[in-house]
Amino acid sequence: MTPAEQTGERITAAAEAWLAAHVPGYAGPGRLHKFGFGQSNPTYRLSTATKDYVLRRKPFGQLLPKAHAIEREFRVLAVLRDTDVPVPRVHALCEDASLLGAAFYVMDFVPGRSFYDQRLPGLAPSERAAIFDGMNDAIARLHRVDPLAIGLADYGRPEGFIERQIAVWTKQYRASEGDRIPAMEGLIDWLPRNLPAPQPPAVFHGDLRLDNMIFHPTEPRVIAVLDWELSTLGDPIADFAYNCMFWRVGADLFRGFQDLDLAGLGIPTEAAYVEKYCARTGRSALPAFNFYLAFSMFRLAAILQGVWRRARDGNASAADAADVGARAAPLAAIGWAIAQSKA
Repeated sequence: MTPAEQTGERITAAAEAWLAAHVPGYAGPGRLHKFGFGQSNPTYRLSTATKDYVLRRKPFGQLLPKAHAIEREFRVLAVLRDTDVPVPRVHALCEDASLLGAAFYVMDFVPGRSFYDQRLPGLAPSERAAIFDGMNDAIARLHRVDPLAIGLADYGRPEGFIERQIAVWTKQYRASEGDRIPAMEGLIDWLPRNLPAPQPPAVFHGDLRLDNMIFHPTEPRVIAVLDWELSTLGDPIADFAYNCMFWRVGADLFRGFQDLDLAGLGIPTEAAYVEKYCARTGRSALPAFNFYLAFSMFRLAAILQGVWRRARDGNASAADAADVGARAAPLAAIGWAIAQSKA
């Protein structure tokens, strides 16, 4: 860490004035310390003498259409704060890019534990089992929320959700693609022809990974679900399947555990994890789950292709963006194999 990173980056006088006017109790001056994670919206710890906050902003430069929608993040976090879904408290949204070079919002800093590697190295098997159960519970809490009852009826168009998602991520992929990926071409053709029956809509997070959750410092429960920029109203099975992809991914590809000893580690099997989610959401089963897994692999591959493109264009948020983006092709290959399977 450089001395500049240790002391943090000073923010402009105009930004200080805006924060003092819009964030209750804000007492600057503040300094921004960039978190070492995140491929999409740069995220900072905003430190003052009396309190720490989190500031998330859009990346600088030209962005893909509808990407980096922090305005939607801010809205859904504000609404979900009044439910039993664990989210941080948001304070203010600034859409004036002149203050920090891009739109941003400010929320509470939530102290707790973050797990980047979902294999959870260093934990005992019983602790791993409890963490996975806590993650499952947080997702079920979200999908039990009635979006109409909390004022989110206009937050998305659930009709034709999966079909539109396939089209959106195909378009995003085409906008970022480099070398041809045959598995992506196969999925782009196969997915629209094998759509499952529509599901009752729920609040769709869009990136339900372990590393997007903050756990209590000592208890195995989620106290904040983060990174809501992809959220909308949509199919909850698609949202949950994205969380389940890593049972199908090897440890050397994307921190998965397809080739690990789950029982020895204390990680539940995919079937047991799905069963627990079903029990918590009142479902008997998850229909067409292989379709949803294939779609999730396709979607993640499209996202990573965008990460690769930003790295190539010199506009990446994280230093390892090129390496992360290179995983699009092997993830697409796994998705294509799932799509072709009879299970």
